[in-house]
Amino acid sequence: MPARAASTFTAARPTTATRAWLSLALVGSVGVLMAAQLSTSGSSAAANPTTGLDDKNFVPLKLQKREKYNHNTDIFHFALADPKADLELPVSSFFVTRTKGKDGKDVIRPYTPIEPREKGVLTFVVKDYPQGVMSSHFHSLKEGDTLDIKGPMPKPKYEANKYAKIGMIAGGTGITPMLQVIDAIIANPNDKTQVSLVFANTTPADILLRERIDAITAKHSNIKVTHIVDQADPSWKGATGKVTKDFLGKALPAAGDDSFTYVCGPPGFMTAVSGTKNMKDYSQGELTGALKELGWTEKNVLKF
Repeated sequence: MPARAASTFTAARPTTATRAWLSLALVGSVGVLMAAQLSTSGSSAAANPTTGLDDKNFVPLKLQKREKYNHNTDIFHFALADPKADLELPVSSFFVTRTKGKDGKDVIRPYTPIEPREKGVLTFVVKDYPQGVMSSHFHSLKEGDTLDIKGPMPKPKYEANKYAKIGMIAGGTGITPMLQVIDAIIANPNDKTQVSLVFANTTPADILLRERIDAITAKHSNIKVTHIVDQADPSWKGATGKVTKDFLGKALPAAGDDSFTYVCGPPGFMTAVSGTKNMKDYSQGELTGALKELGWTEKNVLKF
């Protein structure tokens, strides 16, 4: 599950090309995924010869390039079979990665992708969490090493103008799938959906992709973002504290047939906002928490 994002503003910047599509390939969070999809056996020949990707089996992709992003976050570029290949991913979809834990059992984690603007690569941005088996494995990789990857795996498809208003509640790296949907909305001039995003982080320095988000809101009046942090610094002028029912009631559209809400964040965050997903089969689970208290129902909430 996603956790708080690290600061992206205190270390050397990535290259211009990397920044251009960085938001399109961040570590993300669990999509709608059944356990049977996760428990595949060894690698096999890829189903798509152009990309080298397979949504039924894990395939080893070679780490083509690794870039330092900040003190604990790196960018990992994995080579596709054809350097001119496009991923052509639907909104939304994700990939699943696999490694071995200390007990010899498979450790499988999902990472949210959006089609990168560079051809021939699949790129992730991964923070190294002290207790994160997969994130630590990522950070142990050297250029030329391979990682078992399966996908793309579909999430529920976004449909333009299906709802007049969309709420989004993201904690830390949970911003990733929200950006998938936002990018789809702003890329379609006929999509009039109004978006209200609540983005929660530990400190202002932890706000991932703040410059990207600010650029979107400056240009698109239908995208509104409300930031909230646990711990403010002297320069912070936004909200401070926890994401509560009252806070969400003011920041989100009202529950109703013409509105929908996406939620994504670390487990404690999810528990307070919407309830967690069923970790046995990754189904949505019961809707609880602040959203239920605000009158939302399971048919109008999606937990990424």
